[in-house]
Amino acid sequence: MSESVLPFNSYVDRFLRFLEAEKNASPHTIKNYHSDLIEFFSFLGKCSLSDINYLSIRRFLAHLKEKQFLRSTVSRKLACLKSFFKYLTREHLVSANPASGIATPKRERRLPSFLETKEVEHLIETTKGDSWEMKRDRAILEMLYSSGIRVSELVGLNEGDIDLLSSLLKVRGKGKKERIVPIGSCASDAIKEYMDITQTDSSSNSIPLFLNRSKTRLTDRSVRRIILKCAKRADLKKGISPHTLRHTFATHLLDRGADLRSVQELLGHAHLSTTQIYTHVSAKRLREAYDQAHPRA
Repeated sequence: MSESVLPFNSYVDRFLRFLEAEKNASPHTIKNYHSDLIEFFSFLGKCSLSDINYLSIRRFLAHLKEKQFLRSTVSRKLACLKSFFKYLTREHLVSANPASGIATPKRERRLPSFLETKEVEHLIETTKGDSWEMKRDRAILEMLYSSGIRVSELVGLNEGDIDLLSSLLKVRGKGKKERIVPIGSCASDAIKEYMDITQTDSSSNSIPLFLNRSKTRLTDRSVRRIILKCAKRADLKKGISPHTLRHTFATHLLDRGADLRSVQELLGHAHLSTTQIYTHVSAKRLREAYDQAHPRA
């Protein structure tokens, strides 16, 4: 079969292998890009690569807008198409990138939701108990709030990635970039209690840190369920996810005087502009405190 008549999934598979092998893309990115490309080609229906042009992609973006996708989601799907056609151009499978001239939609600058200190304490206190599951859930909440790591980074941790003596974590972030993150004494104590009750016979450092009932690695979805269960117990009135604790970590640090560069490093953000969203939260709180306290505000 010639290159020009290969089915679309063959091109997609080759592109995804390229992302993994040469771009060191994370499994999360590869999964999202795969679903984005399947969606794009399903929208187009029967056609060949040579039929796809600038207008094809504009029609797809208009379809996404009609479906009321978030701008951030549309931006990711467009980035996927740009990257895909750039790869095809490099491989001489298409003559030009039909997505290259399309501007990325401006992302919504939504202020991240976060918890107050008392709400965090209340949430963590819902995990009191002696069972290994309770100790695991407490360690998870303490870890997320103490380190600000992503849920994907949390479930990817192995026992060998944590140094309780120094209270440091080795975290594998986006693009498989590693960084060292400190954790507080409360998190260290919670993790030690959890590890003491789930001691493994193996001396391997690649044993997953957080386990499910089957003694296999916990998934992102399972952590989300745990947090929702704890939030329900705590009777929190606001929506909460693992990312809420990441937002809370960053906001509380900046509220208490941490500098933006340090917070950027701790969060593993590639660009300072990504971290700057949290300065808006702190500035808003500062303004509220001023308005409440100053006699001539």
